[in-house]
Formats: sequence, structure tokens, C-alpha cells
Amino acid sequence: MTLARSRDDKALNVIESGDGEECVVFLHGLGGTQRYWTCGTLPLEFTGRRTVLIDLLGFGDSPRPWFRYTLDRHLEALHNSLHDRGNMTLVGHSLGAVLAVAYAARYPSVVRRLVLISLPYFGTERTAYAWFRRKPGGWIFTNMAATALACMITRRLAGRWLPLLLPDLPRPIAEDLVKHNVMSSTTSLWEVMYRNDLLNDIAALPPLLPVHCVHGTGDDTAPLEGLRMLSKDRSEWRIDILDGVDHHPWLRREARCREILTQSLLQS
Repeated sequence: MTLARSRDDKALNVIESGDGEECVVFLHGLGGTQRYWTCGTLPLEFTGRRTVLIDLLGFGDSPRPWFRYTLDRHLEALHNSLHDRGNMTLVGHSLGAVLAVAYAARYPSVVRRLVLISLPYFGTERTAYAWFRRKPGGWIFTNMAATALACMITRRLAGRWLPLLLPDLPRPIAEDLVKHNVMSSTTSLWEVMYRNDLLNDIAALPPLLPVHCVHGTGDDTAPLEGLRMLSKDRSEWRIDILDGVDHHPWLRREARCREILTQSLLQS
């Protein structure tokens, strides 16, 4: 097995392991880091494939410049880190799933399949607001100033207590929730998830690209109906729905998610 970390201090934080011509690239969600994928009991190893773990731009140990984190800026940073790695399977959670779709739409010649976990789709920014505002406290995620304030409080005041405040998350994941800044967290949410029309990127995907989705019926962040709308009349899409699971299938049903990923990798 080989193990390599990106050396360019201007590049995204990338950890690569394994051997093979094709790689499996993991893209975490909003507020996460590459450690999101490695808190389970088993190593991320796939026979004949390399594993690539990435901290997205503005998160984890990747650079956190002070600007608007648009879809194009995220994709540019990803492409700078992935362009020489050959054929790949993209595995994305939430924000990472949106970026995986957009990356495959722009670079179809190198993406062999997508595995999308808790893919969020709201239709419009207004619909997204309505989704979050239906529950107490959800308005925080629909007001940019409130979201920025919540981010600052989390990072500067509550950061050291997050593992205790969020006992349902593995400790490394709770600890990493402070590894971003106000701009990367807030503008990624608005620019990539609220204001970006995901349908445009889905329409640009290669017609025969295998897309495997994993979603929980208890997901209160990414509506299941949004995924069903996206996948309607798309025969190349497969959806595994996990009963009672929230926005984190990889954490709640790791064995099942690994099984689904392995099945996807066996597809031609």
C-alpha cells in the first residue's frame, strides 16, 4: 500500500492510499473534513483502487481564503487536486454530493460513477427556506447573518465542548466542526446548495453514467422527495433508502453504505 499527502501548501489537503489505476474520491459535507469517512471500524481499502480523501476548499486542513465560496471556486480547487489522478469514482455526502455531480458534469471523461449520500435538492432558494423554517430554529439556516453568527459562536465559544454537546457524532467529527471560517461555511451553503440549480448539472451528466444514491427516511436536512424528483425517469439512477436514518447514513449504517459502494464499484 502507498500513502501520500499533498505537498503543495496552496493545494487542498489530500490523503491518498492504495494502488490501482482507478481511484475512489471521498467528498465530505458542509462543516466536515476528510475524517468524516474514517471514524468506522474498517479501513477504506478497495481492491485494485486507490482511495483519495480530500478536505474541501475552506474546510479541514485545506486553505481557507476569505472570499465567496462559489460552485466554480470549489470545482476549480478540486480539479487542481484531481486532474492528474486518472479515472475515478466520486463518493459525496451532502455538499460533497452536490460537488460530485457538478464535477462529473464538467469532467465526464474521468468520472466513472457517482455514489451520492444524502444529496440535497430543494428546487429553489425559496423552497429551501420553506423546508428549514418548518421546524423551530430552522430560520437560522435561512438568514445569512444568523448563520454567520452561529458559525462564529460555534467556533470561538462552543468549539471545545462540541464532542459533549453532540454525543451522537464520533468525537473526531465533532472536533472538526470548527475547522472552517465564516465565509467558507456560510457562502458554500448559499452559493452551492441554495442558489445553484442542480438540475442543470444533472442534465449535463453522460446518459449512461451510473449514479447510486443513499438516503435516509429520517433526513431532516435533505428532503427525500427532492431526491425522488431528481431521479424520476432516470434509469441509470439507483436509490437505496434506509429506514429511520437521518442525514448521516455513513455514520449510522456504515456496513450497509460500504456494501452499496462495493456493489457500485463492481459495475462496468
